[in-house]
Amino acid sequence: MEDLLRQGQQQGNLVTVFMRCYGPYVLLLFDMTGAIITLMAFLFTVGWLRRTGELTAILSAGISHGRIFQPIIYASLAIILVQLANRELVLPNYRDSLSFKAKKVFADGEEPVSLKKDYMNQVYLDGEGIDVKINLIHRPSFRLDGDYPGFGELLVADTAQWLEADAKHDAGYLLNDVEFPVSIDELGSVGLEDRVILLTPKDFSWLKKGQCFFTTTVHPELLRTNKEAKSRASLADLISRMRNPAIFNPPSLEVMLHERMVRVPLDFGLILLGLPIVINRHGRALFFMVGAAMFTVLGFFVVKTIGTTLGSNGIWLSPSMAAWLPLIIVAPIAYVRYRESQLV
Repeated sequence: MEDLLRQGQQQGNLVTVFMRCYGPYVLLLFDMTGAIITLMAFLFTVGWLRRTGELTAILSAGISHGRIFQPIIYASLAIILVQLANRELVLPNYRDSLSFKAKKVFADGEEPVSLKKDYMNQVYLDGEGIDVKINLIHRPSFRLDGDYPGFGELLVADTAQWLEADAKHDAGYLLNDVEFPVSIDELGSVGLEDRVILLTPKDFSWLKKGQCFFTTTVHPELLRTNKEAKSRASLADLISRMRNPAIFNPPSLEVMLHERMVRVPLDFGLILLGLPIVINRHGRALFFMVGAAMFTVLGFFVVKTIGTTLGSNGIWLSPSMAAWLPLIIVAPIAYVRYRESQLV
């Protein structure tokens, strides 16, 4: 709180500071609880209709439960789709705000570097820290396991700035003030097979003295130690990471990828699982309906957790099967309950 008040005094607007710090958490809360809140709102809406006698009057006209609840089901689907847009298009832009503490939201985004191996180039990427806001590695120390004549085993510099591919070079890191090897300006560019990996000023005029360019597909995002930032990446980012041949991806990442794919049908299945509770043929009290819904939600998440656990170790189930297992269980039950609601 003291950090927020200090930032508010510096920027002259405390409301803006609070919005920048806590606004993304509201979006995250919506992503985490949207489907559950929708189900509860469904229950309370139908409970209110039943209590006022309006539901009885509509049913006496020969209209089925399924026809009455159809607009609410469509509205629930719309909310789930808004969740999808929020999860894939909005939240990834606030990964840093959701990962950092309040005092770091407005400061630089430096965090420790997670040692990562580039399997294509046989290079270990490390450093003292990484500024995720500008994709800059401080004091990079790259260990060269491949055959790079003249470069030795280490490539050490003051900074390494990530650059996207353009007409001059492929994607990679521009190392400034190279300290080792000492004679970087006199060395020629080297690579593996037919790929040039380490570019030097001797062969490329756009490089200045003391600079070196390392071609790689290991983006700075892959070097982050913050696991929360990875979990809030978009589906496109996860697919790109899985397709990257330069890095090793654990089974847990593949489980996360497939869970994203089945999230929408699973959330919609949760709504349909609550239909028998909503129909409430025996006229039970509203609080009994809410309790039954809570147990339904609990069972739903138990199935998801079991699937995630089995897939993350890669022993009992493949990651893809573990992620799709809850949908395989929930989908037939949800469909049967939906069909039953059309006949009651």
